[in-house]
Amino acid sequence: MLPGFDDNFFKKFGVEFSPNEIIFCEFEIGTEFYFIQSGKVKIVKVINNMEKILDVMTTGDIFGEMSILEQEPRSATAIAMDYVKVLKFHRDNFDALLETNPQLAYKLLLIFSKRIYDAKRRLMILLLDEPALKVMDVLLMLAEQDPRLDLMQETHIPVAVQQVASWAGMTLKSVQEELNRLQHLNKIEIFRDRIVVKNIRDFQRLITSRRKSMYT
Repeated sequence: MLPGFDDNFFKKFGVEFSPNEIIFCEFEIGTEFYFIQSGKVKIVKVINNMEKILDVMTTGDIFGEMSILEQEPRSATAIAMDYVKVLKFHRDNFDALLETNPQLAYKLLLIFSKRIYDAKRRLMILLLDEPALKVMDVLLMLAEQDPRLDLMQETHIPVAVQQVASWAGMTLKSVQEELNRLQHLNKIEIFRDRIVVKNIRDFQRLITSRRKSMYT
């Protein structure tokens, strides 16, 4: 049981899903968001006619929360990976959450802020029209998340090729080709669990220059 909620709260707001059951679909209008009590949920999106797993959520995670901020179609599909128990909230009972558990309300506020930033940053990547720049911008974005980032040193980014493909909205094959090309140019080194960028400032300058040319 998540902290701050008693059994009566779960009886009122609790919902269960079976393995492979769809919780909500991409493109449908969202009015609810969910706290996971137990189980795992995968967030998937169709990109270039291929289903991509964007994230896997587990106990204590929140998903679908953008429906509280906007009345737009869902940007992805949520599917139960096993037996899942969640707390289901919508606009009408959101006040009950705020009043009952201010700590989780604060956590939700932080998640709202991060999700808004992530959505804006992903859109910036997708608007780039060159595959190489998309890949470089994904690496730049991930590097910027490290508070210890030093532009004067090699940048070690703990990321898999699949994750880069997901952020860039590209096929795994296309991303691998771009990464191989960058490695051949001695711009990066590719390892199983990370990518090392030799000079992240080069990527930053190229992407900034390209964006300026797009809007002038």
